[in-house]
Amino acid sequence: MSKEHHYKITIQWTGNQGTGTSGYKDYERSHSISVDNKAAIEGSSDPAFRGDKTKHNPEELFLSSLSSCHMLWYLHFCSEAGIIVTDYTDQATGIMAETATGSGHFTEATLHPRVIVTEESMVQKAKELHKKASEFCFIANSVNFPVKHIPTVEAK
Repeated sequence: MSKEHHYKITIQWTGNQGTGTSGYKDYERSHSISVDNKAAIEGSSDPAFRGDKTKHNPEELFLSSLSSCHMLWYLHFCSEAGIIVTDYTDQATGIMAETATGSGHFTEATLHPRVIVTEESMVQKAKELHKKASEFCFIANSVNFPVKHIPTVEAK
């Protein structure tokens, strides 16, 4: 039996400088992303699109969703397999191609998880579980471009 999960967020544009969208350069792209009972995230567009470089942009948040979803599934499968992970860091990268019309789309994302496990005997299985995590990641399963993985696993 399949289940549906529903999500709700609120986006509030905070970039009105007094004249609304009267001109392309007359408004800020700033906005707030909120979810009930959670800290707000201050967002903007990418600086290439007149955004505030000190705030998160949708492309970064999208890449973060891919990375964190993969990590959470990975840690779950390691826990089930008896692999003790003591540290996990991912420096994910993504490529977005802008089209001649000004629209765009992601063409790929690459996760670079660096994992530390407690024993050398866990390293090989820990590497293999990245494939399973990729197969289960809700976000990766929702995109139409490749999500690559270049994991590093070591014992300490």
